[in-house]
Amino acid sequence: MKVSIDASFKSLNKHHEELCGDKVEILKTEQANIMILADGMGSGVKANILATLTSKILGTMFLNGAGIEECVETIASTLPVCKEREIAYSTFSILQINKNGEAYLVEFDNPMCVFIREGKLGEIPYSERTMAGKKIREYHFTVQIDDCLILMSDGVIHAGVGKFLNFGWTWESMAEYALKETKKTLSASRLASILIKACDDLYDRVPGDDTTVAVARIINIRTVNLYTGPPADMSSDAQLIQDFMDGDATKIICGGTSANIASRILDKPVITSLEYVDVTLPPIAYIDGIDLVTEGVLTLTRALSLMKQYLKGDIDYSFFEELDKENGGSKVAKHIIEDCTVLNLFVGKAINEAHQNTDLPFDLSIRMNLVEQLKEAALTMGKEVHVKYY
Repeated sequence: MKVSIDASFKSLNKHHEELCGDKVEILKTEQANIMILADGMGSGVKANILATLTSKILGTMFLNGAGIEECVETIASTLPVCKEREIAYSTFSILQINKNGEAYLVEFDNPMCVFIREGKLGEIPYSERTMAGKKIREYHFTVQIDDCLILMSDGVIHAGVGKFLNFGWTWESMAEYALKETKKTLSASRLASILIKACDDLYDRVPGDDTTVAVARIINIRTVNLYTGPPADMSSDAQLIQDFMDGDATKIICGGTSANIASRILDKPVITSLEYVDVTLPPIAYIDGIDLVTEGVLTLTRALSLMKQYLKGDIDYSFFEELDKENGGSKVAKHIIEDCTVLNLFVGKAINEAHQNTDLPFDLSIRMNLVEQLKEAALTMGKEVHVKYY
């Protein structure tokens, strides 16, 4: 079994602070996915620096094959214990999930991970040991498809203290809420947004502490094939469509000319919808065997805009309402953001006169520029991206 992870996180800054004292690093290697959540002591600039140092040191050492003992010893010597409070300058959680499903989790002074399997809260056996004078929890286990793991800083379980709840949002209450919402959602980003909104509500929009939720959902490798633009040479049409149709992937075509080429090679008609669900975008179309057929430049521009908004972290429930809309742009963005680990882009290099300024070189054409931006946005999201030109 080969597994992948859909990982995302959301944070709240402590009220009146411009910087967050929590830091999350999500790293991918050929063999594993690693998620690190560090919580710096205090808040503001100092906490941000401490958390950033911790997450970067841990990430770099893990990527270079260091063991947890060496990592903890390095953190212990780099970030000593505060003499006044006698507590560590930074707490952390590290989750490593190998492609074969073997997983490793270590927690130092952060709240315990919430583990959800088959619609129920689960418990992962762990051992405690002391390293460099610090007590840590260590877990070794094997994940399954659809497992969900939620790491958090202590700002999550403190939410509501002195406002709506006497003792804050307890770990047990948070875990039950997470279980309920996990059953309703498909993606890590959507679940992280829902959980952080609940924290913000409990804080009455005035967070008393830096608050972070990091979600990892175990998924099968999901491939999206996206084709746009006619090939520079018509003789390449059949090869392009053959490559595009190959394999078990969600298949998306963006562009009227591209759809007509696919229709001709596959000998299947294009059926255009007459329903304008968004007056600013052309309606979607249908080809038997293709998951989504849309117009080209306008649709890709809308999809890219949503992807950039997602990457900025400027997302809340209204963002996902936009993502759920039935227009082509939202549908393309949703497939890439929420249902994709590998994105294959099949790009024709014929010049479309409607989108081409004859005074500019080809590589500055609108369509090619959109493809390049789509590739960069998907890579930033942690997707594996392959581009093939025709």
